[in-house]
Order: sequence, then structure tokens, then C-alpha cells
Amino acid sequence: MARRYVVTGRGGQVAQSLIERVEGHSGIEIIPLARPDLDLADIGTIEKTLVEARPELIISAAAYTAVDQAESDAAKAFVVNSAAINELGRVATKLNVPIIHLSTDYVFDGNKTSPYEESDPVAPLCVYGQSKLEGERCLTSSGADYVILRTAWVYSPFNKNFLRTMLHLAGSRDELNIVADQYGNPTSALDIADAVFAVADNLLSSRNGRLRGIFHMAGSGEASWAGFASEIFRISAKFGGPSAIVHPIPTAQYPAPARRPNNSRLDCGKLERIHGVRLPNWKIATATTVQRLLAGGAPGKQAAWKRHFEENCR
Repeated sequence: MARRYVVTGRGGQVAQSLIERVEGHSGIEIIPLARPDLDLADIGTIEKTLVEARPELIISAAAYTAVDQAESDAAKAFVVNSAAINELGRVATKLNVPIIHLSTDYVFDGNKTSPYEESDPVAPLCVYGQSKLEGERCLTSSGADYVILRTAWVYSPFNKNFLRTMLHLAGSRDELNIVADQYGNPTSALDIADAVFAVADNLLSSRNGRLRGIFHMAGSGEASWAGFASEIFRISAKFGGPSAIVHPIPTAQYPAPARRPNNSRLDCGKLERIHGVRLPNWKIATATTVQRLLAGGAPGKQAAWKRHFEENCR
């Protein structure tokens, strides 16, 4: 009988990636739960829906992710990103099942000059980061059997994200101003999905306490937003897609309601040492995603394209 993994959300980047990637993992059934059945903004829907779903593991993938909007909608951000996570932890404890929760690099202030480790002090600069940090704290104190995976700069072939936005803008603009003094780890949601499956298998296979706790999980390598955009356009142009000239600018020239950390880089060594999981280089994953979008989104071409890139395009 297949293991039942309940995923919060259905249309988000990670949820869609889990649904797609599960085809490569026999013996697992993904049960996506979303509104109206499970609504993280309506805490009362959570326990009943989860109990009826009979999960063997819960993947907390849904979140309030509108970073700038959260500045004026803090109450909802905290309900979805912290109060709902507290309830998920409580129900996971009641059902005696492990829970994997996705968090963010935005729990840090960006003042460190090297990549952040899990033990570094947290000091979020914006409401979104504050609400996600509170969600972490709720889960760690819930008594649940948990893993928190902090990730960063998530993109995929699905929904709205930086990569898709860049390709869209390049369809109508020849030049773009992109922030160049914020650095992080671009991370494919499809790679996140594969990593989550690996971590889930470890949790269900062992009671080792070292497998639990907080881990950083992001694409290997680093970039600025301007560097990320330039790589997207380089690959797109190589295969006849839209591209634009990138003009690097400082954050000060691109004001936004929410403050972002200048350094979002995450040290993912702990995840590799303890779970044996290391995400691929972001350039390889970016090339795979760009080519897939140029080809119309067909997932079947992804593996062949990845091999082609590794052999010819570095």
C-alpha cells in the first residue's frame, strides 16, 4: 500500500512540483489539500481535513508569500504563516505523524558576509520573514516530529516567479534594470520536491533525532538577482527565446514596501551531512526550466535537456 503524504496547497510551485515528481517515487501517494477543504486562513478547517485524509506524513508547503503585500496585510500573513503552522504541528502530534515544513531565507537580516548556517541568529527585516519565523517557533514548540527546511529564491515552470517574470518582460523589453547587491541561492521547486521526498523517506525509516530539526535547503552556487537574470537570458537566447540586456542597479534604486536581506545565501552542508541531500547547481536547474518553458512546458524533455546542458552549455 502506498504511503500517503498530505501536502498543504495544490497550486503552489512546490505542491505542483511534488505532484509531478511523485511519478518517479513508487509507493508514495500525494494528497494535495487546498481551499476550501483546507484553508490556512481558516484554522478551523485544518484538523478535520487532515484527520479525514489519514496522512502518514504532512508536507507544509503552502504559505502567504506576497512579500510586499504582507507589509499592509500583516494580520493575514501571521495567521497563514504562523497560527496555521501551530495548528498543523498540533494535529501532526495528535496523529503521531512527522511533518516537513518549508521556511525561508528571509528569517535573516542579511548582515552576515558569508552564507548563513542554521545556528546563526535570526532577525527578519520584513513582515513576511517575521511571520515565517514565528511559524518556525510555533512548530518547534508544538511537540511534533518535525523537519523545517529553509529555502530561497524559488522558481519553477509553474505560477508566478522571478524566472518566468524575466522571460515575460524580455518579450516586450530590450533592457531591464535588475538589483545587483542582493545575493542568494536560486532554487528550483522541482529540486525541492526531490529533496523533500528524500528527507521524508529518512524520517519514516529512522527515529534518529539528528534527522529532525532545522536545515537549510537551496540550490548549489550563488548569484545576485542581476546575475540570475543574465543567466536566464543567456540560456533563453541560446535556444531562440526572449532575452534582454541587464543593467545592474543597487537596491536603493528599486524601492519596495518590504526590506530584503542583502545576503540570503544559505549554507546547506548540514542537510548534506545528515540527510545525504544536496541540491543541483542552480545554473543547471535554471537551464532545464528555461528550456522546458521554451518548449511549451513539456516535462518529458527535461532529463534529456539536463544531460545536454551538462555536456555542452557550461
